[in-house]
This record gives sequence, structure tokens and C-alpha cells, in this order.
Amino acid sequence: MEIKGTELEKCKVYITANVIDYLPDSIITRTILNKNSGNVKVTAIDSSKVLKEVSPFDSLIQIIEGKAEIVIDELSILVEAGQFIIVPAHSHNFIRATERFKMFSTVIKSGYEDVV
Repeated sequence: MEIKGTELEKCKVYITANVIDYLPDSIITRTILNKNSGNVKVTAIDSSKVLKEVSPFDSLIQIIEGKAEIVIDELSILVEAGQFIIVPAHSHNFIRATERFKMFSTVIKSGYEDVV
């Protein structure tokens, strides 16, 4: 489920882990910034849930709470709070919650400014 129309107020300090809450047995996403040149989203994923994505752009995934298994083209990597990984564009990937966790995902569409 995506929380729509909730881009955060600029020039205000936020506590990273409090930007989004968990919902039992769910995946919740909130857009922090959304521009033609890219976006930043924060996601809360309850344990045992799987998020599958294929993006035409590189994605930076930063775990801010908990830990997750990120599988990129069949390579499994455990990423924990305070760590990040770059998922290559067009890769077959998914993120599995080994426990509930929160993450930031950042996509910069450099060179693709006319793509929405």
C-alpha cells in the first residue's frame, strides 16, 4: 500500500525511523520526494513479506531499521540497519523481510530527465 500525496514538508527535521509505521502483514510505502529526475521513498515491510521490483534505473536501498535479504539476479545479500546496497538497473531482484524492517530507496534518473 502506498501513502499518496504525502511528500514531507521541506526545511523541517525528521526522525528517520518515525517517518513511517509498520502495518501487520503489509508493505507500506511513503514518498518523501518525487521529481522527474528521481524519487526517494521510505518503506516499512512486515516480517515474511516480499517486495519484487524491476527498475530501468539503479536504486540505492538503505536499511534504517531491522534487516532484509536482498536478492539481485539470484545473488542473496543480507543488509542490516545502517547499511546500503546499490541495485543495478534492469536486474531481477526482490527484497525479503527476514524480520520487519524499514528502508529508504533512492532512484536518480540521470540522463533520463524526460522519463516520468
